[in-house]
Amino acid sequence: MMGNRGILHDDARRIVRVWQVRRWIACVLEFRGRRRAVMTPHRYTELFFLDEAAALSAGHRPCAECRRADYRRFQSFWRVCHGDTADADEMDLRLHSERAAGKQKRTYRAGFASLPDGAYVALHGAPWLVLGESIHRWSDSGYVERRDRPASGDVEVLTPRSLVAVLAAGYVPALHSSATAGRH
Repeated sequence: MMGNRGILHDDARRIVRVWQVRRWIACVLEFRGRRRAVMTPHRYTELFFLDEAAALSAGHRPCAECRRADYRRFQSFWRVCHGDTADADEMDLRLHSERAAGKQKRTYRAGFASLPDGAYVALHGAPWLVLGESIHRWSDSGYVERRDRPASGDVEVLTPRSLVAVLAAGYVPALHSSATAGRH
């Protein structure tokens, strides 16, 4: 997955901001043969995610152009959770208020048992994917550790609340193969 938050880098390819626009989208890596040079000056900064669950945890939603079917499916779950109006501007406005407090990521506490598959949590300073009865520690190359999901207790949630609601309503994000390797 590739994400877009606007132009985050300067002409020397240094990251100078966390976000530029409210529209944070998650795109496919290949679409209609388009090619881009990464971090081209004056063009949006490409962000890369392990999978869609990681993109959602950062506050991105499916792109309406390159992932049209996923966007429509996501939009229908959003409508179930958050009301009839589910256009991109409304979703982006709500997500923007939930994902960042200035330059800091906004998180919240919730019970482990209440979290749906696809949500991300923070444990001991590391991000973990919630999936079934397990949690999976994220790395940039795949999920590298699996533990039993705690049955109780609160945890710091990384995925914005409105996206957790969409996951709980039944939206299933695309996952890296390492998340499901060895599952029965």
